[in-house]
Amino acid sequence: MSSPVAETFLSLQTEAARLLATTTKTPPQMQSISSRNLLKQLPWVTVASGTYRVNRRLQIKVGRGRVSFIQDGADVRIVPRTLTELAALRGYTDTGVLERLAGLFVARQVTPGEILAEEGRPIREVFVVAHGRIERLATGEYDTVDHLGVITDGDQVGDEAIGASNPTWSTTLRCATAGTIMVLNWNALLELLNNEATLRTHLVDFARRRALPQNRRGEAEIAISAGHQGEAPIPTSFVDYELVPREYELSLTQTVLQIHTRVADLYNDPMDQVEQQLRLTAEEIRETQEHELLHNPDFGLLHNTSYDQRIATRTGPPTPDDMDDLLAMRRSTDAFFAHPKAITSFLRECNRRGLTVDATTLEDGSKALAWRGIPVFPLGKIGINDRNATTIIAMRRGEQRQGVVGLQPAALPDEVQPGLNVRFMGITDQAILRYLVTAYYSVAPLVPDAIGLLEHVEIGRES
Repeated sequence: MSSPVAETFLSLQTEAARLLATTTKTPPQMQSISSRNLLKQLPWVTVASGTYRVNRRLQIKVGRGRVSFIQDGADVRIVPRTLTELAALRGYTDTGVLERLAGLFVARQVTPGEILAEEGRPIREVFVVAHGRIERLATGEYDTVDHLGVITDGDQVGDEAIGASNPTWSTTLRCATAGTIMVLNWNALLELLNNEATLRTHLVDFARRRALPQNRRGEAEIAISAGHQGEAPIPTSFVDYELVPREYELSLTQTVLQIHTRVADLYNDPMDQVEQQLRLTAEEIRETQEHELLHNPDFGLLHNTSYDQRIATRTGPPTPDDMDDLLAMRRSTDAFFAHPKAITSFLRECNRRGLTVDATTLEDGSKALAWRGIPVFPLGKIGINDRNATTIIAMRRGEQRQGVVGLQPAALPDEVQPGLNVRFMGITDQAILRYLVTAYYSVAPLVPDAIGLLEHVEIGRES
């Protein structure tokens, strides 16, 4: 048997050459870094004092919110304290009366096409939608049927009759889907009012305030005369302000970064380990910051948008009609933000109708998808709920335009980025370097119509 002969090569092989070569390497990569379009597109206002006060003209119209429910199988009940989300009950504090009032609501199952109320008929019931989609229809100028929008989960209708004499339905209510609604009989409410003086007094005061002169936005009216001739008396007036304006305190996101001195001392060629650790930590903090600007219950845009500025899709998927309805709710809308899957669903609807969606050029020269000339920015942090639905945001931006502004502090000690600083906290007994990394921020719509939401946007269903 012959002995093995070593293979002969005419040049140095790569396995051997790599032993002497310096590896070309990248800085540490991070998959969770997103485009962060909200942070990039918001105009940022410097807050020197840590608090930003939004002064507004006196608002007479009482805003409404959404009622919450407890569901146990087929048993659906209203959470009593959330009845104060009804405009007529805002500020009412007697929990015992609220519990009795919640007990008067009766659950009713509805079917598609069912008519709950007819335009022009007397209002005899108050409806709160637990689950489902109800269309509001009205007779047009030429006896056409006009679609005036949709009410969905948590919305209410009929409570506008409180304080009105002989109230009638201004629209027809037709169920677009099957669902569950909570019904309060008007006679049952009147009986409760006869027995509860505090509730009766509260509703009388609500009716009085609602009757005060106000403009179409619900602000206290300024008396003005126009078109008069001769020496007609000119009305006197003044602009009243909210006595308790909202104040936004800067929120924060923090972490303590720890690095062993052995790593910082010995493993810094060709990349500084401390620098790379801080860079990736700052990226994660910025990702959390953007999430908070959307979802924080105190100031996040999805929680703090006025309910008068929220609409639901007509059929589920986001259609061009829905986007136009959202656009028509405010002046000078200059940005849409949507989950990428919502954008895809919208494009499917446009394709179905044979419509072409254009692109627009941004200030930095980049291109963005646009609807009616307004850029649509992808924003995955909006999220998709367990019903496979999401939300599309429309906003007007900037302090001068009474829009939405981001809030950040003035120059910070040890600041490395606007609103973000890194402060050295010393070395522990275990020879570990410690750095406190902090970002301060908030966000504020200056007037309610600065931002609007298209809700219940279904992304997986064919229309």
